[in-house]
Amino acid sequence: MIDLLNPVVVLLVLAGLYMAWNIGANDLANAMGTSVGSGALSLKQVILVAGVFEFVGAVFFGKKVTSTIAKGIVPIDSIKLLDPNLVAVGMLAAILAAGFWITFATFYNLPVSTTHSIVGSVLGFGLVSAYQGIITYSDINWIVLTKIVGSWVVSPILGAVLAYIIFTIIRLTLLQKTDNPYNIEKKFVILQIGTACFIAFAHGSNDVANAVGPLYAGLNALGFADLTIPAWVLMVGGIGMVIGLATWGYRVIETIGTKITELTPTRGFSAELATASVVVLHSYSSLPISTTHTLVGSVIGVGLAGGLAAVDLSVIGKIAMSWIITVPIAAVTSALIFLGLRGVGL
Repeated sequence: MIDLLNPVVVLLVLAGLYMAWNIGANDLANAMGTSVGSGALSLKQVILVAGVFEFVGAVFFGKKVTSTIAKGIVPIDSIKLLDPNLVAVGMLAAILAAGFWITFATFYNLPVSTTHSIVGSVLGFGLVSAYQGIITYSDINWIVLTKIVGSWVVSPILGAVLAYIIFTIIRLTLLQKTDNPYNIEKKFVILQIGTACFIAFAHGSNDVANAVGPLYAGLNALGFADLTIPAWVLMVGGIGMVIGLATWGYRVIETIGTKITELTPTRGFSAELATASVVVLHSYSSLPISTTHTLVGSVIGVGLAGGLAAVDLSVIGKIAMSWIITVPIAAVTSALIFLGLRGVGL
């Protein structure tokens, strides 16, 4: 359990909760935005669904990706041998840097990738550690990093293709063969509630790592967590994400749910099923992918199934730009915060 007398430990836990709150406000809002945009669920109902399935996904299926974030990018064990406190302060800097950027993005309704944010922040700690001679640049696990970045490219394409196929099948076999499409859409409201549960579970299984991966790495370095990720650490992530969605998630839900393309229950169902399938697949393989990337790709795929004119390219361009700048901003901010924390004696 945590040591309330150790300021670094307390700061780590509070920062982890803050990061989880940010993920709920931005990334979980992305995941649930299609349900609100299509009218399948109200905001209050989305919070209830997420409260259950996000938490279950985080606690019972979030360990694999958490391990990748915690120790797969930067050689934490090597740094721990030199000075365990360096790991703790570095992870604290990474969480704070990612959290600050996501708070900023959420304020401006931008659905940025929390995965990009935390991977960039952890990388920033690794780079400044190499610059200071604590490790070498070759010690950073560039192979794992390349796999992660590669998954960021593949996942939205997979989401778009899968959503396009699903919605095209629905359109050709159901919507175009009925005189009353409204009745079909009404039936898909029930199905979309199911995919909303699925995507909340999938999001929890993958994105909880963005909050608790660095938290676990810091606690492990200081001797407050062993090789098994404590359940309470995953619970911090799950609780924080649900609170974030409930208190501030409506800002990003508006962008995902209403501004990219018109969403109906059949379209929302297609986008959510495609996204959740891609995310769970990557969670099983331990890769931290971006739920944001995947869902936006899926929404675009659904929009393209109705023709290019159905997609607001200006909104997509704005989102894409926020994706591109996230990693360097997070990395630089993390490095500066790390140097600042070390400068004040932590």
